[in-house]
Amino acid sequence: MVTERFADNLGNAILSQTDPEVAAASLPAFMVMMDSLVLGAPENPTILSASANLNSAYGLLFASSDTQAKQLTEKSLQQARTAICTKKATICSQDNLNLDQFQTILTSIDDDNIGLLYVFGTAWAGWIQNHRDDWNGLAQVPKVEAVMKRVVEIDERFEWGRGHLYLAVINSQLPSALGGKPETGRMHFEKAIEISEGQDLIAKVEFARHYARLMFNQALHDQLLNEVIEAKTTVVTLNLSNAVAKQQAKQLLSTSKEYFEE
Repeated sequence: MVTERFADNLGNAILSQTDPEVAAASLPAFMVMMDSLVLGAPENPTILSASANLNSAYGLLFASSDTQAKQLTEKSLQQARTAICTKKATICSQDNLNLDQFQTILTSIDDDNIGLLYVFGTAWAGWIQNHRDDWNGLAQVPKVEAVMKRVVEIDERFEWGRGHLYLAVINSQLPSALGGKPETGRMHFEKAIEISEGQDLIAKVEFARHYARLMFNQALHDQLLNEVIEAKTTVVTLNLSNAVAKQQAKQLLSTSKEYFEE
């Protein structure tokens, strides 16, 4: 129990950082510490999930190369899968299941394990993001979507409504003419923003990046990004995410004119 609290505290210490550079410098040491905890309790779902979160965060935000990003998101996915499998062993056989069978298994997961399911889904999404050149990875997107739909079904407010955010991004990859569902994506973006009461700034950044740019809606794009830049937030555990969101908002806004006038 003490070790689990320590693992959670390590994760929260990173999430509460207001300076991404400090977080980037601190994370490698924290990740090594977490590795030592995993070695001592290799089947502890709480510790595995905390480690998966740290590896995914570094892989997605601070990795120095594509190779490092792939390695870290692979490690994150393995740990997150092991964590959820300690509670629902049938998840481990997902590679051999079709989508309908996988969705049936997901319906048996309840609110007691929503945290493990969410970490599994986010780690999986992070792995896919860093394996976009792998058709096998892209083929797994429907299962990640199924995981996030189950998270939303159990508790759509979990983790500031980020289940909706992941569903928003998944549905906003392609225009309607090519099979995408951007208006479904917009609905999920707006729901995520509503649930967090605008405190989770990354939702607006991704709304601008994926939906507004896809739909060539510069007015919405610039409005969302300016709101992020000007926002004053109060949720400590969103400090790092919001600091990164502000950086990304400035970068996206700086290329707005170039993008929309192409």
